[in-house]
Amino acid sequence: MAFRPLAVAGPASETRTVSTRRPHPAWIVAAVAFVALVGAAGFRATPSVLLHPLHAEFRWPLATISAAVSVNLLLYGLTAPFAAALMDRFGIRRVVAVALLLVAAGSGLTVFMTASWQLVLCWGVLVGLGTGSMALAFVATVTGRWFVRRRGLVTGVLTAGGAAGQLVFLPLLAVLVQDHGWRTAALVVAGAALAVVPLVVWLLREHPADLGLPAYGATEVTPAPAATGGAAARAVGALAQAARTRAFWLLAGGFAICGATTNGLVGTHFVPAAHDHGMPETTAAGLLALVGLFDIVGTVASGWLTDRVDSRLLLGAYYALRGGSLLVLPSLFDGTTGPSMLVFIIFYGLDWVATVPPTVALCREYFGSAGAVVFGWVFASHQLGAALAATGAGLVRDRLGDYALAWYVAGALAIGAAGLSLLLRRRGPAIVPAPVLVAAAPAASRGWRYRG
Repeated sequence: MAFRPLAVAGPASETRTVSTRRPHPAWIVAAVAFVALVGAAGFRATPSVLLHPLHAEFRWPLATISAAVSVNLLLYGLTAPFAAALMDRFGIRRVVAVALLLVAAGSGLTVFMTASWQLVLCWGVLVGLGTGSMALAFVATVTGRWFVRRRGLVTGVLTAGGAAGQLVFLPLLAVLVQDHGWRTAALVVAGAALAVVPLVVWLLREHPADLGLPAYGATEVTPAPAATGGAAARAVGALAQAARTRAFWLLAGGFAICGATTNGLVGTHFVPAAHDHGMPETTAAGLLALVGLFDIVGTVASGWLTDRVDSRLLLGAYYALRGGSLLVLPSLFDGTTGPSMLVFIIFYGLDWVATVPPTVALCREYFGSAGAVVFGWVFASHQLGAALAATGAGLVRDRLGDYALAWYVAGALAIGAAGLSLLLRRRGPAIVPAPVLVAAAPAASRGWRYRG
């Protein structure tokens, strides 16, 4: 963590020397961001352990409860690009603190609900908006501002924060639901989100330049950009520019399938699917938590590889391996945890969100300084796919009596996503920065140029 003495020019042109005895503040910011992501992950881990308790108490169809999950997943994705723009406008600290308060409110208010629309409002809307503001666009913003060296590795570690939250909360929530009811579990999640707010307000910094320092791995201080209005306009403008490119649609299509085959299907329906085959819900939740454990290892390793290997090749390999594992999953379900299921859990866990670091890197490569906002839109496609899969799998279960068809379709889609990623590689970089040489150049001439 230590870094060499470095003379840098501050705003008033005075020279400051960076001490070698202290860690670079970028690591402190990354640590706080990791804790915030863990706190936000708590509620995202609960749908799979609450489906059956809510169905048993309120007699709502599984498809109705899954629809609330779909709203959550959809807003979780659609909020991300606007949150990235809001962080540029109002600062990371304010946006993340408000997001945690929304998570706490949405989780806590569920204990008072009596109708399914209230589930959609609390679980879907409030928590979806809150967690979406701390989604992977938040990771891209932090790493883009604070890191030049080790950027891929840190992206992997922060992405693993969500998996760590799942690892911490899932077994606890399953036990709480079983012993004390689902309302206790919801209140625990609300309390965990609130506990992170003071840490964010105290330690989460905005830009290295605010401290008169360069980003980690940089040699010069880059002034923080001036805050500008129109965060929504910036987010929509970034989408309009990116949507003109082939690279964006290939990345978005692959990431939509990524969401469908992780959060939407496995994250939401693995526990009830295992329960259908006689496995206790606590055991199935423990297996899903193991996915989170191995996801930490896989995502950090993926970040390390992203700094060294072509991201297109990595994505192709990740999606192909995931597709193959999902095609064999229906044959592995049983009332007990056999060796084959444990192999699947380990293998699938290593691949769970290993796709994120190379996808972030490609967005930065193709779209430059707007990469974090564009990645927010790519991530929105991820959650759109997750939402469709969450509802679709619930409908498959209600109509056919089991989930087998959902697993087979997901496996085939994942293999298709591998093909999309390899198409990116064959085309090569599609976007190059378009320098603005004249200050008065028309707005339409700024941004990116499509090549090829």
